[in-house]
Amino acid sequence: MTKIFCDIADVNLIKKYSKNRIIKGFTTNPSLMRKAGAKNYELYCKNILKITNKPISFEVFADNEKGMIDQGLKISSWGKNVFVKVPVVNSKGKFMGRVISVLNKKKIKLNITAVYTADQTLKILKNIDRKTKVIISIFIGRMADAGKDPVPVIKKSVNLARKFKNVDLLWASTREVYNYTQSKKLGCNIITIPPSIINKINKPRKSFKKLTIETVKGFLFDSKKSKFKI
Repeated sequence: MTKIFCDIADVNLIKKYSKNRIIKGFTTNPSLMRKAGAKNYELYCKNILKITNKPISFEVFADNEKGMIDQGLKISSWGKNVFVKVPVVNSKGKFMGRVISVLNKKKIKLNITAVYTADQTLKILKNIDRKTKVIISIFIGRMADAGKDPVPVIKKSVNLARKFKNVDLLWASTREVYNYTQSKKLGCNIITIPPSIINKINKPRKSFKKLTIETVKGFLFDSKKSKFKI
């Protein structure tokens, strides 16, 4: 069963979706934090933890190994439901294997993010044990946006992680409702979804016949409003 996480950092929306039974956890990142208006990172995260006990990922924002490790240790101390989010590489493209290994050995739950290749998945797996929980977030939507087929990456990553019972593969950068169906078919353990798409998942599915009629009605409405004539 593929678990649904909500990709959001807005405190009010986290409070709302934390009550939703289909939402099993949350993912955040510095960009979502900025969008939500966070000023004091630690205080903002701790306020979120007051309103949900579901798994939630908070990301380090240092760009060097020592900084990431120090931030990761601090973030992990904020709550038992916290996963420390670590980018697979830093801004210079250097693999953060040492950061992953050090934090993993300290039994800190990790979410390795910004993963785009099966080779990156393999490198991550080589730097973790088989006990401490690890999420590997693969950015499917952004791959597709770049004109790349993400399916082979997911399939290979699922196969690589199969022997690691402590590892969950997460479908990230969700773009549409059908991605949820795809994530289940391909064997992803988690999919993280923005609120706009979660709201669509909760709605009854329309038949193709109904969608066809609604589409034609829309064209007809606009042509009448515009008073088109030929």
